[in-house]
Amino acid sequence: MESQLVTTHPPLACAIAFEMALQHSPLLRAALHTLGYIEANGPIALTASKALKRYFVEWAAEVFEWPHFTIADLYAVNKVLNEQDFPPLVMLHDVLIACKLVRHYKGHLVLTNQGRTFATEPDRLWHLLTTQILWRKDHGRYMRHPDRFEGDWQVLLAVINLEAHEGASDDQIYAAILGIGEEEAKREYVLTAILYCYVLRPLAWAGLLVEVRTGTGFAIQHIYRKTPLWQAAFQLPSDKALPATTKVGE
Repeated sequence: MESQLVTTHPPLACAIAFEMALQHSPLLRAALHTLGYIEANGPIALTASKALKRYFVEWAAEVFEWPHFTIADLYAVNKVLNEQDFPPLVMLHDVLIACKLVRHYKGHLVLTNQGRTFATEPDRLWHLLTTQILWRKDHGRYMRHPDRFEGDWQVLLAVINLEAHEGASDDQIYAAILGIGEEEAKREYVLTAILYCYVLRPLAWAGLLVEVRTGTGFAIQHIYRKTPLWQAAFQLPSDKALPATTKVGE
């Protein structure tokens, strides 16, 4: 699927009102830890291929506490940890560079003045990172085949807003987006891989969705539901179709 990234999307909120909801964002938490590490300890050394050196990868794996990529999860499949073994860190590294919060300089990852400023303003930092990871990032480099995303974020968010309101599996969400049955969606390997890499995973890593995994092996199921950060960040036309909230005592 060769196409340009579609940038039609609703604006993200950026206000003090959702500061409490920001705790749901693993991307923000990891960014703050990384920027704080550089500020406190100095630049992070890079390998010859410009990957973060192992000492920082090990530290990040322990401190980030990234869902489904905890240090226990990572060491369960790796004897040692390099940056490429920790996919969220690979993404974070790319996004911090793209947002000009850090830069490569003489074999190290160094903090920029912009990075130092944004590290003190979590709401603005989340907005910057999330805008990058959702609307601007080409996620093709993280896929086995570098497919590009083709879709309208207005439509995608409207569908996910309804499907994930009370929790839905990835197959249910894919089927609703594609307008087909769940069994058929399971056979659309390329399309669902693109939707996962460009839509569901970035939404979860930004903290707008939470992914709950049940079962093991081939029986594993991925359930997504909206977090309070979704409610704080988006005002969507499809909100009108959501079930009414019943107050206690009614």
